[in-house]
Amino acid sequence: MAKILGFRIRNFRTLRDVTLGSLWNNKGTGELTPMTTVIGKNGSGKSTLFDALGFLSDCLKNGIEEACDRRNGFERILSQGIKEPLMFDIYYRQEHNARPITYEVSFTLDDSNRPYVKSERLRQRRKGQTWGRPFSFLILEEARGIVWKGEYAGIDEQSAHTDLFDLDRLMREESNETEIVELQDNRKLGIATLGALKQHPRVSAFRQFIEGWYLSYFSPDAARSLPLAGPQKHLNIHGDNIGNVVQFMEREYPKQFVRILSDISDKIPGIDKITTERMSDGRLLLKFNDKGFKNPFSAQQMSDGTLKVFAYLLLLSDPTPPPFICIEEPENGLYHKLLETLAQQFRSYVTDGKSKSQIFITTHQPYFVDALEPKEVWLLEKGSDGFSTIRRASEDTVIQGLVEEGLPLGGLWYSDYLEGEAK
Repeated sequence: MAKILGFRIRNFRTLRDVTLGSLWNNKGTGELTPMTTVIGKNGSGKSTLFDALGFLSDCLKNGIEEACDRRNGFERILSQGIKEPLMFDIYYRQEHNARPITYEVSFTLDDSNRPYVKSERLRQRRKGQTWGRPFSFLILEEARGIVWKGEYAGIDEQSAHTDLFDLDRLMREESNETEIVELQDNRKLGIATLGALKQHPRVSAFRQFIEGWYLSYFSPDAARSLPLAGPQKHLNIHGDNIGNVVQFMEREYPKQFVRILSDISDKIPGIDKITTERMSDGRLLLKFNDKGFKNPFSAQQMSDGTLKVFAYLLLLSDPTPPPFICIEEPENGLYHKLLETLAQQFRSYVTDGKSKSQIFITTHQPYFVDALEPKEVWLLEKGSDGFSTIRRASEDTVIQGLVEEGLPLGGLWYSDYLEGEAK
């Protein structure tokens, strides 16, 4: 499965410069785990971190202007008092044991104060190369640059300096493996255009990876709606197509679907079983049999927490799941004793050897954190300068030792041990 090993965000609101996991030139505290959880106080930057990942996804799907407009403009996104570009580094591996690839992109304003893509770069070490700088196979500056065809070629760093490479010289040295590119629209990512071409498989694979990200903005009220009939493969970000996904799974995976509903009902407290009823227009009505009641309840009558757990577990049952799942504050509306079970369910999903997904979660609920290991948890804090800093819980040897002695990580956080206030 494709996996993010680490990422760096610079100049996105309070995220002046934060790094999670490993980068090609900075191994830090190690690669991100299959499930990564970010904790912190209100205002520490958890929602900002979640939104930064959403911004990059929106830039690919809709272009930078629309991504900025959804967030009240580029000026509201760029860190206050900063004149440098907004920058992202994504370090990921397409398949197990594949050579990692780094994607670097920067955004800024043009002379008309409109946001555009200033630069993009994709780089990867060549086959057999275990150290040194990776070779660039896509270089774009101000919508002009070079891309290497195939799966192996690239240019070394002496020939391509960051932001300063001699494009004219590279054009003169063009080989059969290179393409000179000049994009018409500098407000769209180059990987969106070049990733649609068969001759650029590495660019295409990365584009598909980001396009597959799932950022959950689940709304119980939306999930209670009755959308038009018609099967849909995947749960959307708001969850208002739960019925359509259920319809698809019942139609395409009938035996697996019965097992999935039974498995989900076992994990939701108070639910005896979940069934479906076909309506006259072809839609499926979800029916929840609550223990102690003879007649079932429809989804429209169920609690926010029940619908949320059902949506998460349905998402994890997707036969072709998203490669990267982001969930913000899954605890909202849930009974606190259910949170540890939910955390364990998330972890077992990404570590069972069959999962093709990586899960990224933000939370401020200690009961959820109780089920986690220090290496899975990152603490965001607001510095005296107003910008966020982040560190891995496993960096603290005292915390690591206390957890190994049997103390729950969430309890240590609740007692301020993670934030150093009680030390």
